[in-house]
Amino acid sequence: MSLTGTSFFVLLIVATAVCVAGTMALWSRLRGPQTVRWVLRLVMIGLCQLTAISVMATWINNDYGLYASWDDLLGNDNGAAVAMPGPPADRAKFTHTDTGVLDTYFRGKHSQLSGQVIVWTPPQYNQPQYRHTRFPVVMLLHGVPGSPASWLEHGGMPGDFENVVKSGAAHPFILAMPVVDPGGVDTDCTDQPNRKVATWMARDVPELISQKFRTIAGPKGWGLMGFSTGGFCAARLPLAYPKVFGSGAALDPDPLTGDTSVVTDPVSRERTSPTYMVKRSKAVVNLFLATSAEDRLSPPHYIQQFVKEAAATMVRTQTMVLPSGGHNYNTWTRLYPAAFTFLSRHTTAPKA
Repeated sequence: MSLTGTSFFVLLIVATAVCVAGTMALWSRLRGPQTVRWVLRLVMIGLCQLTAISVMATWINNDYGLYASWDDLLGNDNGAAVAMPGPPADRAKFTHTDTGVLDTYFRGKHSQLSGQVIVWTPPQYNQPQYRHTRFPVVMLLHGVPGSPASWLEHGGMPGDFENVVKSGAAHPFILAMPVVDPGGVDTDCTDQPNRKVATWMARDVPELISQKFRTIAGPKGWGLMGFSTGGFCAARLPLAYPKVFGSGAALDPDPLTGDTSVVTDPVSRERTSPTYMVKRSKAVVNLFLATSAEDRLSPPHYIQQFVKEAAATMVRTQTMVLPSGGHNYNTWTRLYPAAFTFLSRHTTAPKA
C-alpha cells in the first residue's frame, strides 16, 4: 500500500475511529486486577494517540511531499540516487530568479518522482494586451549529464530564442525546462520498474505548467526540443504520447535504437526506442531531426534509419545535417533557428 495513497490515509482514519470507539466501549468493562486494568487502559490511550498522530503525520506528508514512498521514509534506497521529495503540483511555488526565469521543485502525482522545472515566459505574456492570451509551450530537454539550468548557463536560452522570434522565424512560446533524469537516474525518458520518467515528462510536468500558466491545450499547443539524451526524448515522447505532444525537435540525439548503457534489458530497450516505435506508430506527429556530419556520438545514419522506418507512417519528418561540428553547444545553438521555425510551423500561435 502506497505511503502517499488515498487508501492508506483512509485506513488510518478508520483505525483511529475504531480505537476511540473501542476505548470508550471497553473502558469500564475491563476485568482483572487493578494494575492490569490500568495497563490495558494506557495501551488503549496509546493506540488512540498513535493512530491520531499517524493521520496527522500522513496528511502533512501528503501535503508537503516530505516522503514519497515507504523506502524513502525508511531510508531503504539500496544505494540508488533519489530526488529529494517535493510538494505536489498544487502546492508548488514558482520563484523568480536573478536570471529572469521562474524556478520550482515539485513531486508528480502520476510518477511520484520529484524534480526541478524552470519556466520562461515571453515578454508578451505579461503585457496588458495579452492578459487573456494563451501561449504554446516548448519543453526544452537537456542532456545527461546536465540539468535544466544547462539551457541557461551554456545553451544561450532564452536570449537565443528571443532573437529567433525577433527575426520573425518563430512565434512566442513559453519555454519549460524540466529535469529529464529525476534523482540522477536516466531512463531515456522511458517508464521502467519503479522509475516512471516518461510519465513524469508527459503527464506530471505538462499538468503543472497547464495549472500555473496560460497554455494552449492539446498536441498543437505542445512541442519538445532537446539535445543529446534530450534529443532522444524529443523524438520518442511524441510517438509515445501523441495526444500530448504534436511535434519534437531532436538535436544530435543519442542512438535512436536505444542506449545499451541506459536501458540494459534488450527487449525493453528495443521496444521503447524511437526507431522501433516509429515503424509501428499510428501517431500524426511532426519531428525535426538534426546532427552534424562530424558528430561521432550522433552520426547521420541514426537519423537516416529513423526516417526510413517513418516513411510509411503518418509521422512527418524533416532533417538537417550540418557539414561540421561536434557533440556540443556550438552545434546545437546553430540548429536553433531551424528547430524553432519547424516547431512554430507545427504549433498553434498564441491566441486569446
